Amino acid sequence: MTVKSVQPYWDLTFDADGDPDPEQRDALLAHAAEHTDLVLFSHGWNNDLSSACRLYDRFYAPFPGLLAAFPAVRPGYAGVHWPSMRFSDEPIADFPRTTVVAVPGGDADIAVLKRVLPGHDAEADRIAELLRQQPDEPEALEEFAGLVRTLTGAGPESAALAQDFAAPAEGAAAAGATGGTGAVLPALLTGKPDAVCRELADAVAATVGPEGDAEALLGALGKKVWSGARELLRQATYFAMKGRAGKVGKEGLGPFVGQLAERAPWTRVHLVGHSFGARLVSFALAGLPPAAHNVASVTLLQGAFSHSAFSPGGALDGMQHRVHGPVVAGHSRHDSALGVLYPLASRLSGDDRSLLGDDRWGALGHDGFHGLPTAPALALAAALGTGFPPAGCVSVDASATVCHGGPPSGAHSDICHPDLARLMLRAGALIA
Repeated sequence: MTVKSVQPYWDLTFDADGDPDPEQRDALLAHAAEHTDLVLFSHGWNNDLSSACRLYDRFYAPFPGLLAAFPAVRPGYAGVHWPSMRFSDEPIADFPRTTVVAVPGGDADIAVLKRVLPGHDAEADRIAELLRQQPDEPEALEEFAGLVRTLTGAGPESAALAQDFAAPAEGAAAAGATGGTGAVLPALLTGKPDAVCRELADAVAATVGPEGDAEALLGALGKKVWSGARELLRQATYFAMKGRAGKVGKEGLGPFVGQLAERAPWTRVHLVGHSFGARLVSFALAGLPPAAHNVASVTLLQGAFSHSAFSPGGALDGMQHRVHGPVVAGHSRHDSALGVLYPLASRLSGDDRSLLGDDRWGALGHDGFHGLPTAPALALAAALGTGFPPAGCVSVDASATVCHGGPPSGAHSDICHPDLARLMLRAGALIA
């Protein structure tokens, strides 16, 4: 599939190390100087070329109409592609349901895991087998956790996250045995199978007593824990993709934008990113060569990285000053992927060893910039109807528009709206 809503359009593909496809790179470099402005959009949680292209096609669709009254603007468009993963049960808002096929851990997801996290095919196959069989033995849960750590690079710090996903069986909860089941995944993730056995045994004993059906309850508990294990795999993969987005941005897109500055010094570059793509284009600022001064705006849609990243002491401290225009963070309270799952994933990666909800690790796309007292905070309607800040970080609450989507991600991917296209164009001063 290709993008048809705007022309000219180019694809720009990077591998996991940030190396661009040389033919695509050269094609874009050869024509960039023909345009006053170049919009580069990076997808986030997608797993194939076609779904990313559909996203670009829909997001860019309003641009020609919005720019019709500004003939001096001669834009070009590009879509950044990088090896990431979206589990197949996570729908993209308003996309055909035919794009959603298997459950997490199903064959389709394991095949994608092998592609985006190469070199661990045997571990991926064994993960798929365990998720399919859901063995009752606690040792199988421990094996699963070790395989997830190997496949994704998540460390034993992920024990804190696992407890949030280990739901107790209904009977155990009623009998006050929630402590037993809730501690199962933390124990197995720290490599303590004996602790797993003790926790399960305690839960069974507290619920059924000496005469109850312990075997049946143990099976029910195991099903609940395996449900948590599926979510653990999802979040561990999320952690791995988070790191990759930063690497591709800093080592791939940033140097490429530097090449654009050399080949097309008068072409203004506008970076747009969704989800982890917002992290990717933000880290591109850290990878810009010192002589590159061509980035005119950055628009971050439901950004899946810390709302403190641009703050003093953050990973991108001061990077907003590498942009001649504003760095805009569109956010929505309806984004449950970022309001709930992102803080959990931060704990999984070891980024946060404190309580869930620690302010340092909230997501940019959930509540905008933190730690920047001078950063304006606007509602989307105000951002579209009043004078737009000319530079610096700007939070824009898009909750009134970005509000559609079911579990587990909520409105995380609900970004294809004319008002968000207008937001980007206003931020870049392409329209009034």
